[in-house]
Amino acid sequence: MLATGIDRFFTSSDGVRLHYVDAGRGRPLVLVPGWCMPAWIWEQQVAALAFSHRVIAFDPRSQGQSQIATRGHEPGRRGRDIMELIAQLGLPRVVLVGWSLGVLDGLAAIAEHGDQRIAGLILVDNSVGEGPAPSGASRSRFIPALRQRREPTVRGFVASMFRTPQPPDYLDRLSRDVLRVPLQASIDLLSYPRPREYWRDAVYGTRRPVLYAIRPNFAVQGEALAARHPDARVEVFEGAGHALFVDEASRFNGLLAEFAARRAQWA
Repeated sequence: MLATGIDRFFTSSDGVRLHYVDAGRGRPLVLVPGWCMPAWIWEQQVAALAFSHRVIAFDPRSQGQSQIATRGHEPGRRGRDIMELIAQLGLPRVVLVGWSLGVLDGLAAIAEHGDQRIAGLILVDNSVGEGPAPSGASRSRFIPALRQRREPTVRGFVASMFRTPQPPDYLDRLSRDVLRVPLQASIDLLSYPRPREYWRDAVYGTRRPVLYAIRPNFAVQGEALAARHPDARVEVFEGAGHALFVDEASRFNGLLAEFAARRAQWA
């Protein structure tokens, strides 16, 4: 349990027990973490924003405190899990925040189920299918390394997500949570069976406001998104790592609160 939130669970339509942290009151924010990450990685957002918002930090299937699933580690099912969470909460609309793989899960949710329950999208540090395709070389090395040397590969990846020094016990706890996800499930999550156009069509298929919070390596995609989407804003975090909402939590939290207050479409 995060310090300011309550652990809750619900069961997905295919029978998987899913966990989320529920904190605060007010306009709701649903936070979806990245590849194999636990909900508690959003702890600085929960702590800061629960004073003025209802903050829901989600553990996708097989991650964090959610049940290890034997199936469903693909975008259609994971997007549906997000929409079932929103329905379980009884919320007419939420600001949906996805980081890394959570960007793709959030885009899959609106691609498959529409954006009627979405007041706005915050997409954090992943591709939205724009611009030239990224090189697949790093993934082609990462997956074999996971198979052959899983624990040091995971620990190295976790440490690489931050530009600011993190305590050893924090990195160890995070690594242990990543290692809880079954190996094949973790590989499936890196191999979503969708073309890049699927994500691009999803983000341009919604007219809900979008905030794209990225590092400089996604700047070309950000420029294209800002030019082509009628209500998109791009924020580049020049000095942050992949977990930019940890490295620069105050800036990120301020942007999120401003987005929810001034740009999200609650009505």
